[in-house]
Amino acid sequence: MTPPSLSELTRVFGRIGLLSFGGPAAQIALMQEELVEDRAWLTRPQFLNALSFCMLLPGPEAMQLATYAGWKLRGTPGGLIAGGLFVVPGACVIFALAYAYAAFGDLPLVDGVFLGIQAAVIVLVFKALLGLARKTLTSRDRWMLAALSFTALFVFGVPFPAIIAAAALYGALSARGPVTTSAESEALPHPAIGTILTWLTAWLAPIAVLWASGADLLSQIALFFAKLAVVTFGGAYAVLAYMTQEVVQERGWLTPEQMIDALGLAETTPGPLILVTQFVGFLAGFAEGGLGLALIAGLITLWVTFVPCFLWIFTFAPYVEWIATRPRLTGALQGITAAVVGVILNLVLWFALHVLFDSLRPVAVPGVVAELPLLASWNGAALGLTLFAAYLMLRLKLEFPVVLAFCATAAGVITLI
Repeated sequence: MTPPSLSELTRVFGRIGLLSFGGPAAQIALMQEELVEDRAWLTRPQFLNALSFCMLLPGPEAMQLATYAGWKLRGTPGGLIAGGLFVVPGACVIFALAYAYAAFGDLPLVDGVFLGIQAAVIVLVFKALLGLARKTLTSRDRWMLAALSFTALFVFGVPFPAIIAAAALYGALSARGPVTTSAESEALPHPAIGTILTWLTAWLAPIAVLWASGADLLSQIALFFAKLAVVTFGGAYAVLAYMTQEVVQERGWLTPEQMIDALGLAETTPGPLILVTQFVGFLAGFAEGGLGLALIAGLITLWVTFVPCFLWIFTFAPYVEWIATRPRLTGALQGITAAVVGVILNLVLWFALHVLFDSLRPVAVPGVVAELPLLASWNGAALGLTLFAAYLMLRLKLEFPVVLAFCATAAGVITLI
């Protein structure tokens, strides 16, 4: 078929960007409806191969899928339009929410409302864990990978990238099946060195400038989120697990409660869930130097988080058909996905402990970093709100924004009583 015009592509991806609520699964379903079923701009095999390819990449798979679709339809300009429009609406909302949170989050009523948001987030991540586990843990070795990754992270504090690398290696080495070929997979283009250098320069130049200027916090933010963009395989919740470990426990940029609030607010916006990184960067900048530094920190976080997505897509998109025929790459992805179940379990437990209990204490065993709650410090209101959220989301099957509104309202009422 004739490719769409740039104006038509802009209109369709603008619509996708504004309606892309609900996390990666809902966003991918929306793109399939718009691009495959309604307009036939992509065939179903093209869409599924592209999705498998994007899941092999670090970063937000839904945003990268949108970028690939734009590239496939209209080359680099189409990829820039599609990827940009998938991010910009949600980023604008995040800036507004982050400022309101930083300015008014300490008011007693607002603080009480956020207890309801935190309770809803615990159940949201638990629900995501259940869904991923059902699809992923289909064999004994995948259960083992999930259990080992949880133990390594929660009990021993093993760095997230090491866990993902080990799982990918196991998945690749244990993969079975022949390499398949097709005309498309054999006709490989030469590497686009100019494209690689252009996007590497665009990504890394601001980091180098900040580092050379001596802007301590901004250079730390740029370096950390650039590293995050490279090592975060396994989806948005895996990114959150690593980011939480770093920004709360290692760097102290946010408190545990602020991290949970950030996720809850990011879930209410369109666009990729990884926009929570922008929220984190904004709050870190606000705490250090007020609104001006916060805006710069948020923009830097957006840049170093999302520019690599364009680098990966524009560099590797011509190889999608070839990648889809390699079972060891598929095996590596399956190994990562199984390990991510354990990573998300760690995240659920960490969130729950910090919301449901006011005090935690470290385990007094050498080499163990796990913290256990002081049972006498349990928070009755938080437990009640969490059970309420679980009933609404798991029993009544209500959508997350509705559950969030109910829980926030209930928490506000409890605060006023």
